[in-house]
Amino acid sequence: MTFSEILERVGSLGPFQILHVLLLSFPVFFMASHNLLQIFTAATPTHHCVPAHNASSLASALPIGPNGAPDRCLRFSHPLLDGPLGPSNTSLPNGTWGHTEPCLDGWIYDRSMFASTIVTEWDLVCDFRQLKEMAQSMYMAGILIGGIVFGSLSDRFGRKPILTLSYLFLAISGTCSAVSHNFLTYTIFRFLAGCSLSGISLSTVILCVEWVPTHIRAIQSTFTGYCYTFGQFLLPGLAYAITEWRWLQFVVSTPFYVFFLYSWWVAESVRWLVLSGKSPRALKELQRVAAFNGRKQEGDKLSLEELKLNLHKEISLSKNSYSALVLFQNPILRRISCCSCLTWFATGFAYYSLAMGVEDFGVNIYMLQIIFGGVDVPAKFVSVICLSYVGRRITQGACLLLAGTAILANIFVPSDMQIIRTGLAVFGKGCLSSSFNCLFLYTSELYPTVIRQRGMGLGNLCTRVGSMIAPLVKITGEMMPFIPALIYGVIPILGGIAAFFLPETLNTALPETMEDLERRHPQDILSLASLVLPVLSGI
Repeated sequence: MTFSEILERVGSLGPFQILHVLLLSFPVFFMASHNLLQIFTAATPTHHCVPAHNASSLASALPIGPNGAPDRCLRFSHPLLDGPLGPSNTSLPNGTWGHTEPCLDGWIYDRSMFASTIVTEWDLVCDFRQLKEMAQSMYMAGILIGGIVFGSLSDRFGRKPILTLSYLFLAISGTCSAVSHNFLTYTIFRFLAGCSLSGISLSTVILCVEWVPTHIRAIQSTFTGYCYTFGQFLLPGLAYAITEWRWLQFVVSTPFYVFFLYSWWVAESVRWLVLSGKSPRALKELQRVAAFNGRKQEGDKLSLEELKLNLHKEISLSKNSYSALVLFQNPILRRISCCSCLTWFATGFAYYSLAMGVEDFGVNIYMLQIIFGGVDVPAKFVSVICLSYVGRRITQGACLLLAGTAILANIFVPSDMQIIRTGLAVFGKGCLSSSFNCLFLYTSELYPTVIRQRGMGLGNLCTRVGSMIAPLVKITGEMMPFIPALIYGVIPILGGIAAFFLPETLNTALPETMEDLERRHPQDILSLASLVLPVLSGI
């Protein structure tokens, strides 16, 4: 008897499963808010220097910047005198006219949209503007480290304790970020928040999938995924109503105290309990589920011997005993691993470059964030259709190529053509959302069962590295303004090209062992050749 058959006996799609999935999926709404929070809490409003003494107007106190507006980072050391022909200064010695200096007395910010942000509070502008990107990069680094740390802790202590701990950890680190007294403290707590968010993600996926029947898993996965998508609508609404960054940070963090309290009701992974030698607890969990689903008698019929004999045997056969090095041990796996790593990295890198760059397009930041979130809905739907009828490889490659092209095209669009620039950015964001949707399915089909989890873990690691590096690339704009967009566009194009060197998996059986993958290899080479040779002959 398999676990699926045991689950059918206690109720595989009853009230317990519905409530269980809802309770685990609801926090995903606020996970989206934390990932994109700095769009609003770290927004940079229009600003200029506090004028030097005796300045009669801004025109006399501030030089004109490249865009025709008052310079944001410089001021005249000696304010000009207003005369009949405009600001001038004939009372100063020769050589001191028009002399500028940094903003020695601080900045004045436009607070019409944001009452406060971390930028206005800690003056993260001019020479310190890179610190804003550093804060987001540190948050993404926390997600990367958290995935490694909480993944191993989850295998040792269980999925449910790590989920509960992560809820509490995110609530505390989020609220501590809201009361931070300096930028360093804020960055540390944001890093810890990223760590705990990884713990929530890992445990949520496992606990959702295990307690629903196999034929419902795709629906459950789609439902949970759309919770994240619609969570992107929640953030701009909250940010519009709460213009103080500390209160906004506090509001999106406090719900996790509630999630921490009700997470004690969530059921532990029965598979993990049996593997960890805790079969009595596994039996109690199954009997609790049976009682909740109105099948108490069926639950009472289950025995420890039945679990140990059947379930433990099933899990032991599929238990992964391979190291991560096996992903590169032969040419087939090496090609798959290298190409999939690049596609994962490119997707995460480009996705967060667009998602976190909302304020760069010069339109209403609240409306644009809603549009950015809304494009994910049709994008994921279209990707599912393409995956089913066009194929995994072409869909994956096309998504990244189109996204990279859209980002590069924005380099040549003038800054005053906001509608076109925004349209290209929204299209690129939709393509990258489709790429993410494709990657999870495609990668799981590329690797044999015995190392599938290793392959998925490697891909997730690469996309986290990409999302961590993406904010730092903006700093290269100090040299030339177009360099960040060039890098953001070229990387997904390279990832799209790499995707075409992966084998197609549409309508093919999943490989169970290394031998299955090797038997399929000659067919993949022919398929790849048939795809590449027409292109080369055309050249």
